Amino acid sequence: MDKVEIKATLAVDDAGVITGIAWPFGSPDSVGDIITKGAFNVAVSDLPMLFQHDPADLVGTWEEVRETDEGLAVKGKLHLAESARARAVRGLVQGKLIEGLSIGFRTKASARQGSNRVISALDLFEISLVRNPSHPKARVTSAKQFNSAEAIAAAINSAAAQIRK
Repeated sequence: MDKVEIKATLAVDDAGVITGIAWPFGSPDSVGDIITKGAFNVAVSDLPMLFQHDPADLVGTWEEVRETDEGLAVKGKLHLAESARARAVRGLVQGKLIEGLSIGFRTKASARQGSNRVISALDLFEISLVRNPSHPKARVTSAKQFNSAEAIAAAINSAAAQIRK
């Protein structure tokens, strides 16, 4: 069996909708892999959203996966109603402890270009939320966050400033 490879900007809102760039085009990852536009073959319509590439840690589903000029753009939803783990992962993303995306794939066609491997065809199997993505530009693109402790501290500081005047 061929080896499944792991690679991947990232954002999450309060409803658990996550958007990001799972693979940016135009630059190599940390091991020198470059994936070209047109290389992605999505094996399924609803792609698994895993945490740290652990098949036992399914936290959501990628509902939109498409190539853009920028890279492989993704949009999905955490399974918040069904999973305490998904709710915890949402907090990690909102707190910026998890900001990366990484793809799991099987290479179908590639060629060497200097020290880089240029991948022109692959089968995509999953996209994971990760702490350290192989591609440094594979990130969550937006995250709505509300930190109640920060909001309370800001209100107290504002009130204290008004009292001092």
